[in-house]
Amino acid sequence: MSDSEGRMGTSSGLDEDLSLPKATVAKLISELLPKDMTCAKDTRDLIIECCVEFIHLLSSEANEICEQESKKTIAPEHIITALEKLGFESFISEVEEVLVEHKQQVKDREKKVSKLESSGKSMEELAAEQEALFAQSRAKFEGGPA
Repeated sequence: MSDSEGRMGTSSGLDEDLSLPKATVAKLISELLPKDMTCAKDTRDLIIECCVEFIHLLSSEANEICEQESKKTIAPEHIITALEKLGFESFISEVEEVLVEHKQQVKDREKKVSKLESSGKSMEELAAEQEALFAQSRAKFEGGPA
């Protein structure tokens, strides 16, 4: 048995456990297809297998790039370089756009957390304020329309 056969035998056992949520993939497919067209279940399953294989290929290539740079964490730049090396240059601009959006979402999430922290109020004070707002809302609801 060659080295590549050994790896294939080992990884295929693990790959059988890897998948994507069928309902999510079915929803994505239906959103992309014209309204009068459907997708057979075996076609959906084939698409899922292709996606898993693509992710495996991309992450393996990114991992090799990461190791060549003596890094221990795969960074977005490693994914972009892997896309380029694998011949998926046409994906790069969209991936970069999604990366910018993701970084903005993370930044916005951090702002929300820091807003809570910068309020200067203890958790007990915040809980009391929340309870007061609930009571106020309950009173309006029970009192009916004004």
